[in-house]
Amino acid sequence: MRFRFVKMCFHICIFLFLSFSCSKYENTYDESIALEETEETALLNTLQTEKGGVLKVENKSTINDQIKIIRNANCKIKVTSVEKATMLAKKITSEHKGYISDERFTNTNYAKENRFTIRIPQNKFDEVLDGVCGLAEFVDYKNISTVDVTEEYVDITSRLKTKFEVKQRYEHILKTKAKTVEDILKAEEKLSKLQEEIESAQGRLNYLSNRVSFSTIQVDIYETIIPKEEPLRYQPGFLDKAKQGLSFGWAVIENITLLLFYIWPLLILGILIFVYFKWIKK
Repeated sequence: MRFRFVKMCFHICIFLFLSFSCSKYENTYDESIALEETEETALLNTLQTEKGGVLKVENKSTINDQIKIIRNANCKIKVTSVEKATMLAKKITSEHKGYISDERFTNTNYAKENRFTIRIPQNKFDEVLDGVCGLAEFVDYKNISTVDVTEEYVDITSRLKTKFEVKQRYEHILKTKAKTVEDILKAEEKLSKLQEEIESAQGRLNYLSNRVSFSTIQVDIYETIIPKEEPLRYQPGFLDKAKQGLSFGWAVIENITLLLFYIWPLLILGILIFVYFKWIKK
């Protein structure tokens, strides 16, 4: 009896062990299948365990490379010397492969101001803007704006591709199927219209590419000048008086010379009278 009881317990233990093993295997199999079907295995490979057991996903998307964004900025800064700050700003721009597109300098009794536009490669935008603002004694304002032109860029590119394909078809028709003068003229008219549309789209695409590749920074630099009191009456200095004296003396000589040219007949007549009376006395 005891032997049968031990044997029964042994069979029960074996049955429980086999059941537990099978269930564990089935769970493992089902989980791996689920991962393969949902492509979660590839995602799990990108997870990295950090300190504290936190999982971090590495973003390997290349979408950002296709985004077309125009970045613009404008800032107004106060400096101790406009000339020196302008020279340093141009140096920063040149070091980052940029250039100055226009410049306007203003000098009054109260302030000096220089306004210029910087065109800079987009990947150097932040460095140049921070460098220019770093020259400031005080920053009045700094504004940054972005314009996403990805949709327009992709749309124009797609339209260009389509127009090129249509143009090739018309060129093929013109070369092979256009027999009459009317057919040739119609094909040439379509080609001319397509060429204009292609050039217009290419121009817009080049403009967007330039604006995306080179960002624009509008900079206003100024310094405050303490105005000097203007004298109530102008008092010329020694050099001014000397210049006036030289000018006056030269004017007298010039006028006397001109006077001699005007009265030369009287001079000749006077000389003749003088000679005549002198000869009579003798």
